[in-house]
Amino acid sequence: MSQRHYGLIGRNIAYSFSKKYFTDKFALGSLEDCFYNIFDLPTLEAFPKLIAENPNLKGLNVTIPYKEAILPYLHKLSKSAAQIGAANVIRLTKKGKLKGYNSDYYGFMKSLKPLLESHHKKALILGTGGAAKAVAFALNKLGILHTFVSREATEKTIDYNRINATTFDNYHIIINCTPLGTSPNIKEFPPIPYEFFTNKHIAFDLVYNPEETVFLKKAKKKGAVTKNGYDMLVFQAEKAWKIWNK
Repeated sequence: MSQRHYGLIGRNIAYSFSKKYFTDKFALGSLEDCFYNIFDLPTLEAFPKLIAENPNLKGLNVTIPYKEAILPYLHKLSKSAAQIGAANVIRLTKKGKLKGYNSDYYGFMKSLKPLLESHHKKALILGTGGAAKAVAFALNKLGILHTFVSREATEKTIDYNRINATTFDNYHIIINCTPLGTSPNIKEFPPIPYEFFTNKHIAFDLVYNPEETVFLKKAKKKGAVTKNGYDMLVFQAEKAWKIWNK
């Protein structure tokens, strides 16, 4: 039986949802030929060597900070990955080609959908990285308008100083797509005026470790509906598994 190898590439990723998730999945499904490894790459220059040295690799997940930077290394992109400008899943084809996909947007969409009510028409996306781009793509599909928030204002983003009571009156979904608050830096949180959250708001944090970030705690205190990134990760992982085994 030939072995099937999968893995995760990123930087400083000793704590990984994916390794435990897939290792458990393989054990439960008696998939004894499947293995999942962590590939912690200081830079992406090591990526071609990684591919060359692991001939049994069938698929990879991609995490911070490489979801956008990985694109030039891939031979092909799915339609959604090309439109988003970020890939978090790579499938190695039989011919040794690398094809990039995005399952983040699917995972986010599936996770957010059950929380939506008729007044949830606009969202603030905190952050502008690969995950934020996938979230924006999902919101477009759901017909929800969005604005990006970044440390510095640009043509496409507003800065944190612009957020006030009026912003919260207009935007009823606030999504943290930054790594702020991720373990071990659990005291960090995005600099927004939390006092303006109400029970009409959804606070969604892509961070899943810890389970409840300061961002979620502060929003919950004001009555907001809160959700962390765990379900999104499960949905995107299952989607990745389908992509690898097409």
